[in-house]
Amino acid sequence: MEFKLTDYKNYLNPSIIPRINNLELRARLVVEGFMVGLHKSPYHGFSVEFSEHRPYMQGDDLKNVDWRVFGKTEKYFIKQYEEETNLKAYIVIDCSKSMSFSSRKDYNKLEYAKTLAAALSYLLIRQQDAAGLITYSDSVKKYLPPKASRSYLHQILFELSQISASDKTNTSESLSKVAEKIKKRGLVIIISDFFDDIEKTIKALKHFSYMKNEVIVFQILDPMERTFGFGKDAIFVDLETEEQMATQPYQIQKAYQQAMNDFTDKIKRECLNSNFDYTLIDTSTPFDKALFSYIQKRKRLY
Repeated sequence: MEFKLTDYKNYLNPSIIPRINNLELRARLVVEGFMVGLHKSPYHGFSVEFSEHRPYMQGDDLKNVDWRVFGKTEKYFIKQYEEETNLKAYIVIDCSKSMSFSSRKDYNKLEYAKTLAAALSYLLIRQQDAAGLITYSDSVKKYLPPKASRSYLHQILFELSQISASDKTNTSESLSKVAEKIKKRGLVIIISDFFDDIEKTIKALKHFSYMKNEVIVFQILDPMERTFGFGKDAIFVDLETEEQMATQPYQIQKAYQQAMNDFTDKIKRECLNSNFDYTLIDTSTPFDKALFSYIQKRKRLY
């Protein structure tokens, strides 16, 4: 599949990008499409700069001066290392079976979440920030602490590529365990459908605020989970319990939509009350919406 720079919207299109098997290439294309899109409507005038250097300051060790950059610019710049990173970010992904749902054949919620997490990791490390990865379902499955090196990005992307949806959801207990693992204040990015006990989930989310972490919540849903627009008689199967229920979707669609709106509104309201950023995204949404939410949060932090 070949893209041209002028086709930047294709880089952000969730119906196109998941066709690319290589997750690193996926992440790079999404970020490149995002960067081009920042210079076009609706983000005109908004920009973000990446740098692996900072200007020389009095007292800096001359051995850290990048002399190649000096040769090109006649200005002194210091190479930045991991300990000089601005931010430690923990990307937390729900990989329970409910994340495998899809109303289309080509990708599901988990694939969308993996692509988003890969792009965020790519952005973070390009900005000299540290990125880490945590996955969970009924318990915490994988924990990679934040680091800022380019080589570490490959490890994160490899782990993301290995994720598959499995087990039941225990969001509240898992997030509580994640909060215990975070010893230093940082940015926590949580990607989940949040299909679990809502009261327990909200209580668990608040654990991150006790440590004064900055939090971004991405609630990922399939479009059909929002609209229930199936239209004909169907048998629904719970992906986690395999429990089945026969129903006529059109008869309960209005009540379902109201219940779903109440569910997402409650999560949003509780997040805002805790000063968390909340973004509701379905899997048809271009990736720039989520990346822009992250960029806005980062700019508020610095």
